[in-house]
Parts: sequence; structure tokens; C-alpha cells
Amino acid sequence: MAYDVVIIGSGPGGYVCAIKAAQLGLKVAVVEKRATYGGTCLNIGCIPSKALLHASEMFAEADHGLEGLGVEVGKPKLNLKKMMEHKDTTVAANVNGVAFLFKKNKIDGIRGTGKIISTGKVLVTAEDGGTQELETKAIVIATGSDVAGIPGVKVDIDEKVIVSSTGALDLAKVPGHLIVVGGGVIGLELGSVWGRLGSKVTVIEYLDTILGGMDGEVAKQFARMLAKQGFDIRLGSKVTGVEKTKKGAKVTFEPVKGGDAETIEADAVLIATGRRPYTDSLGLADAGVAVDERGRVKTDGHFQTNVQGIYAIGDAIAGPMLAHKAEDEGVAVAEILAGQKGHVNYDVIPSVVYTSPEIASVGKTEEELKKAGIDYKIGKFPFTANGRARAMLHTDGFVKILADKATDKVLGCHIVGFGAGELIQEATVLMEFGGSAEDLARTCHPHPTMSEAIKEAALAAWFKPIHI
Repeated sequence: MAYDVVIIGSGPGGYVCAIKAAQLGLKVAVVEKRATYGGTCLNIGCIPSKALLHASEMFAEADHGLEGLGVEVGKPKLNLKKMMEHKDTTVAANVNGVAFLFKKNKIDGIRGTGKIISTGKVLVTAEDGGTQELETKAIVIATGSDVAGIPGVKVDIDEKVIVSSTGALDLAKVPGHLIVVGGGVIGLELGSVWGRLGSKVTVIEYLDTILGGMDGEVAKQFARMLAKQGFDIRLGSKVTGVEKTKKGAKVTFEPVKGGDAETIEADAVLIATGRRPYTDSLGLADAGVAVDERGRVKTDGHFQTNVQGIYAIGDAIAGPMLAHKAEDEGVAVAEILAGQKGHVNYDVIPSVVYTSPEIASVGKTEEELKKAGIDYKIGKFPFTANGRARAMLHTDGFVKILADKATDKVLGCHIVGFGAGELIQEATVLMEFGGSAEDLARTCHPHPTMSEAIKEAALAAWFKPIHI
């Protein structure tokens, strides 16, 4: 059967691209090697991790967060099996939802591993070894990413003692001590889950800061918050060895700037040193598709590779490895294939760290503005001065707005605080329309809400805040 587009991968980029293309009247097939749709995000990434993050937050709140509100409960008892069932139920609902949307939009889902034979041809190999060849006008690579190891260090990830993010979502028991190699988003989120459930958490990070790439002030303040939560964070440390032991595992590391090595033993080790594009088995070299030094597919401004008719999106190409970035790219490609003008504004892609409190960011950091030589203003407002935050006992954190000094245009917004992932969208919409700090400051906000902190930060950037 001939298709207008064959998409390899059914993660957020792939399945959204497929649905949009079908809505625009194209004949669509999606090749997926997993038993269920949704890719890493829905099956073993974003969705299950958020289920455990929320559940562990409720456990921690029941343990020590309710007394100040006048709610007295006994010591909560952890039912880890039930918590994992909640995670699995959440995953099933989401992946089944994608299957329903495929059926609704008359998208052909084809199980197997896809390989590009040439322009317009994809070979699909099923699990039983059977093959079929698909003919298509266009191919979209949406294969996502895989776990990256530690550069120069051989690590045996068994997903039981030494785990990746996949195994960290399915541990059989709460580790007494969990070592997290990597102080990025994945490591801190999953470290938070097990820390709240009772683990001692040690984070070993190569850089001199956690959350590399985030606004420096935000990262510094959040590191202090994690330390108060019991995290032991070792910055500027290079891991040289990870080994299993009779009782668990051990990690050897040394200062990046030189010094004596140190070895720490733990019950489990999470390797969270980032991800790499999953492009190795696609037949890209034989098809003549160019990739960069990191294995990412090279594309032009319209997501097309150097081979006409072959496109790529999501984690397989350059840019932040974020599900919503992949989704927007999927929509844009579908529109382009349908003869429209698909586009993604990469200057306004929010990112969220789902720890407690959450961190959310959109636009430029202070460091990026300084490097670019842009003269900017800063507006900040702490949640300690926000009435709703006080009422809910969620006063940790602040809102920080960066605006162009000459034009007042908002260039970036960074939030540390309860519900930051939801609050950031206010700034995202403003920035998408090129709004100013004054625009935001003059917009009426409901009282009392956490969102008033954003208004006050905008007031601080434009003129003066009211409540501080």
C-alpha cells in the first residue's frame, strides 16, 4: 500500500505528526517497534515518572506536610506495589488513548522496526522476523532518544541495581542509599521520588552546577533547597567507575579539577547522564542521510534532511530533548507536507523540572543575555510575599522576569515554586506575542493566586512591585 507519509516512531513527535497529517487529509502509516504506542515518554519516561512524582509528593505531605494546616494523621505506610500499579494504570490510559486516536483518524499502525531503504521506501521487520516494504511520498524520522552512558566508563546497567531512568521507575523496593550520576532533570526528578519515599540520595555531577543550562541563580537557589531536603550533592566530580557489589553497587569519582578519588557504596545507582538520539539502525548511511557528530539527523529550516522527501523531528535532531518540542515539530512537518507553512518558534519553548518545588523556564537566561551583549532588566518576586502561597504553606521559591532594557519586551521567565510548570505558560503566551513586562504587569490577575507573583515580577521589571 502506498502512503503520503510514513512516520518511524510513535512518541510525542511521531504520533502528533501522524494525527495532524491525517487531519489534513494525508494517508498515514506509523511504524512502531514497541508493543504499545507513545514512545519513551508515555511508556517509560514523562508519564510514569510524573505518576510517581505526584504519588511520592502525597506520601511526603502526609508524613510531614499537613500538621501546620491542622490536619493530624498517623505515620503513613508506603504500599510501593500499589504506587507502581497507579503508575502502570496511568501509562496504560495514555498509550491506549494514542491507539484510539490512530483508529479515529484512520492511521495505519505497523508493528516492527523501520529501516529506510531509499527515498520513498521503508522496510519494516516484525518481531518474528517477517518483513514488509512500505512505499510513501515522504518519510518522517521520529525515533526519539536512548539512554546515554558515562563517557569513557563502562557501566553494566542491569536495571535492578545499576539502573537507567527505565529501571528507576520500577525498583522492587526503596533503596536505603541511592547514588544518582548526573545532576540534570532526569536525575533530580527520579532522585526526588526515592528520596521522598525514604532513600538517602547522593548526586554526583560533573559540572559546577546542577541543571546545566538553566538560569544560574535558579540552579543555585534550588541546590540549596535540595540540600535542605537531604540531598548530598557533589559538584565538579568526575565518575571513573561504577561496579556491582555483593550488597549493591559502588561509585568511584574524583574532582574534575584534580584531587583524590573517593568511593561511595549504595544499594542502587541511577545513571542519568543524558540521552542520545536513536538513529543507529535506521539505515541512514545507506540512504545518504547526513548526521552530525552526535548522531543527530541534520535538517534544514523545514525539517527536511539532505535527502529530498526524508524529514526528521524531536530528539533525533538538534535542540532540547523535550516532548512538547517534538510535538510542535510534528505538527509543523505535517503542515509542510500538506502544502502549508509549518513553523516552530524555538525562542519560546518552556521547560519544566518536576521536582518539589517545581522549576520552570522559558526564553533566555541571564547568562545567555550577558553573552549576547543584550542590556536587560530583572524583575523578581518571592512566593514568601504571595498570599495564596502563604495560605498553602508553599512559600519556597520566586519568579524572575528578564526584559529588554530599551523596549521592555520580555526575553525570559524563570520560576522556582509550587506549580511552576503551570504558571510558566502565562509568560510563554506573552512572549509568543512579543509582549512587554508592562503588558503583563497591567493584566488583571485573580486574587489570591500564585499567578500574582508573576504579575508582581513583571511590575518589578517594568516599574515597581506593589506587595514588597
